[in-house]
Amino acid sequence: MVIKKVYKMKTMIKNMRQFVAYFLVGGGATIVEWSCFWIFSNFIRIQYLVATALAFIVSTFANWLLGRLFAFKDEAKNTNIIKEMLSIYLVSVIGLGLNLAIMYVMVDCFTINAMISKIVATGLVFFYNYFVRKLLIYR
Repeated sequence: MVIKKVYKMKTMIKNMRQFVAYFLVGGGATIVEWSCFWIFSNFIRIQYLVATALAFIVSTFANWLLGRLFAFKDEAKNTNIIKEMLSIYLVSVIGLGLNLAIMYVMVDCFTINAMISKIVATGLVFFYNYFVRKLLIYR
């Protein structure tokens, strides 16, 4: 009984550490995404939905790399790197769809500033990304 409780506690602590690490990794990827979005949409003047997609592609790579190195390093040791990266990008297509849908609704339907909409969309899609990686890719 005591051993079972200790194991549960260790698992809970590991999951909390992993979530905090992913949150920090996500923060780094978010900076990459927002910077790319701002550059694409404001500096290069790419349409906001295209800028969203391009920024998302770049930040997904940053998120994968940082997540592999810091948040899911134990789980990533035994995975094929090509299969892992393909899984991340395939799953991220859904995240991109969510991101684009949120952006479209906020910008076109509610006329909210694109950068503010981007921040909201990123925050919402963060949780989707974490749980898919945790429950499907690095189980």
